[in-house]
Amino acid sequence: MISQALFGECVETEEVNADGWVKVKLQFDGYEGWATASHLETITLEQFEAPATHMATQWASRLTVNGQPMYIPYGCLLKMGAGPWGNVKVTGETGIEPFAAPHSPRTAWRAIAHTFLNTPYLWGGKSVFGIDCSGFTQSVYKILGIPLLRDAYQQATQGETVSLLQEAAPGDLAFFDNEAGRITHVGLMLSDHEIIHAAGKVRIDPIDHLGIMNADTGQRTHKLRIIKRML
Repeated sequence: MISQALFGECVETEEVNADGWVKVKLQFDGYEGWATASHLETITLEQFEAPATHMATQWASRLTVNGQPMYIPYGCLLKMGAGPWGNVKVTGETGIEPFAAPHSPRTAWRAIAHTFLNTPYLWGGKSVFGIDCSGFTQSVYKILGIPLLRDAYQQATQGETVSLLQEAAPGDLAFFDNEAGRITHVGLMLSDHEIIHAAGKVRIDPIDHLGIMNADTGQRTHKLRIIKRML
């Protein structure tokens, strides 16, 4: 698995192959991958281009799909303002609230990020049931109404560079590289000495100009490369 398309996400598709798989391109970030045709439903162009109207606001929010109960994870954005999705009728129940990006993302992001705290790490994951480092940062910013690309090295091309760690502000993105110099990890700065990131689980660790130190073991885990500001 390289990524996820959460419930309600729109994708562009190619033809279904003989095994029932179809190549998809996510509307939100242009990421490409494969999904089974049974997980997809054809909608109108008007619905595809419409903005999200609702959001799943609970860890597991409840709705009905063609009259049957279903739970979806926190952060799913839904387009429920233009009728059924093809042959699928979706009705919100518990934790499905009208969506609008916060007016003050600089203060709103922290509560959103902490909702993911202790979520287990999952390569390619994008939800509170399993998430990777860039899926975590992308999901937080998506709820803020700010689009991030999917992978850490892609996100590092966005925003404005912060010259020094001491100048980092809460919500800034910190990026980390491997021995080959490739950016492989990203997290959200809580302050100039603390970071929240997905590594084993979504956790809070100390950070200095060299990088992240695991709060439980005291071991250095990630080498700091660059800090970017998007808020």
